[in-house]
Amino acid sequence: MNAIKQIAKIGSLALALTVTACVNDLDRQPEFDVTSASVYQDPANYKQVLAKLYAVLAVSGQAGPAGKPDIGGIDEGFSNYLRQYWMAQELTTDEAVIGWNDGSVKDYHNMTWTSGNEFVTAMYNRIFYLISLSNEFIRETTDAKLAERGITGQAATDAKTFRAEARFLRALAYYHALDMFGNVPFVTEADAVGSFLPKQTTRPELFSYIESELKAIETELANPRAAEYGRADKAAAWTLLARLYLNAQVYTGTARWNDVVTYTNKVIQSNAYTLDSEYSKLFLADNQNSKEIIMPVTFDGARTKTYGGMTFLIHAAVGGDKMQPGDFGINSGWAGLRATKGLVNQFADPTGKSDTRAMFFTNGQNLEINDISTFTDGYAITKYKNITSTGKIGVDETFPDTDFPLFRLADVYLMYAEAVVRGGSGGDLPTALKYVNDLRQRAKAAPVTSINADFILAERARELYWEGHRRTDLIRYGRFTTATYLWPWKGGVKEGRAVENFRNLFPIPASDRIANPTLTQNEGY
Repeated sequence: MNAIKQIAKIGSLALALTVTACVNDLDRQPEFDVTSASVYQDPANYKQVLAKLYAVLAVSGQAGPAGKPDIGGIDEGFSNYLRQYWMAQELTTDEAVIGWNDGSVKDYHNMTWTSGNEFVTAMYNRIFYLISLSNEFIRETTDAKLAERGITGQAATDAKTFRAEARFLRALAYYHALDMFGNVPFVTEADAVGSFLPKQTTRPELFSYIESELKAIETELANPRAAEYGRADKAAAWTLLARLYLNAQVYTGTARWNDVVTYTNKVIQSNAYTLDSEYSKLFLADNQNSKEIIMPVTFDGARTKTYGGMTFLIHAAVGGDKMQPGDFGINSGWAGLRATKGLVNQFADPTGKSDTRAMFFTNGQNLEINDISTFTDGYAITKYKNITSTGKIGVDETFPDTDFPLFRLADVYLMYAEAVVRGGSGGDLPTALKYVNDLRQRAKAAPVTSINADFILAERARELYWEGHRRTDLIRYGRFTTATYLWPWKGGVKEGRAVENFRNLFPIPASDRIANPTLTQNEGY
């Protein structure tokens, strides 16, 4: 059992800051009997506190699925980090729609969200909640603090590694802020604890900060696959750097294709990761055994109970009278998520050869979406299941054991290929073509003899759909807001339409601008 799935109360008590809309006091100290001073005096507590940082990605609060939420202003199940990230990255694209009428959730696919949207606000608050907790841990684990407490030897060495992981998690959160919100308030461990108005950083400045942090911790993280499962290692940092550089032109105005090649090569040439033999096994309840997954968000039906995360992704994708929840290892379907024909059409093959990655449930489902609220309009997706590769149902039929593949080797292959076809040096086209065909061979799809940037975008959809990449990919290709690529109900009309280019960024939540009047809103909101 990995430590990340064992969320200790001491970590929760020490770090559970109350974050609602107000990011002006990001580093406020919690009022608990268990204080930072008492927790950090004992080095045995450090790993438990670190587990809480990782858990922010997976769970929504301090009391299982509901009861003591980490953030306010929204239903706790909806507030989960992974659930909010997935919704922002997928429901805004051709890959997914949701049939529910909860609040303003349909604004995502209609592309009509505002600065008052509760889901945009929840994503923003989740990001800064993780940053807040990470800052506190990093602040309390400096060499000077350890020496002051008399922590030496292996305990000090472990604390240094834990600190590097906390810096990685903070960099990951700031990367999400960079990608989704652009110019955001910026606070690190160097800022004094207390209530103040954080200054707003620029997108290029934040890019440089994330880059410098990931490079600084590279030597302090464990070697690839040497860390405990679920924890960040060197390969996780390299993959995040590659993703940062992949989108550098969007974030800074300057392409960094050479750096994409450099850092994808680091992952690949570590020889620590291999493609799984079957695509479908990557998304099952025993995917912790995968040698392809570089960085997961871990779930356990007995220990990480949440109505977000994989509970949401598996239950919400099952509905209608033809899909059987038992076939997915769950006790009920929530009849919400489906795909548009824009995703389905990515799998059209003129040779007529099938692609095993096309995991669509079509029985009783219509390809066309006439009404987003009708679950049977749009093909359902069968990608994620709470069933192991041997057919065993997870330990709980409500809360899955399936881990979410945040980073995996297939994505690294495709980042390498895109960088090469866009002119990145340090790689070569035959190798890029081989990586693409390795993925297609596993999928039993026809091999290709040439690739270009447009092909890579389509291949990323085929390989990585519903894994939280699509919005960022479409923005990088200039197809998210423009008429260059339309999908059903883009912009709120059945045939799809272009929307305003300012929607390449989400707005700074209105609630945070009220709390911090020094913040400048993103253009258009």
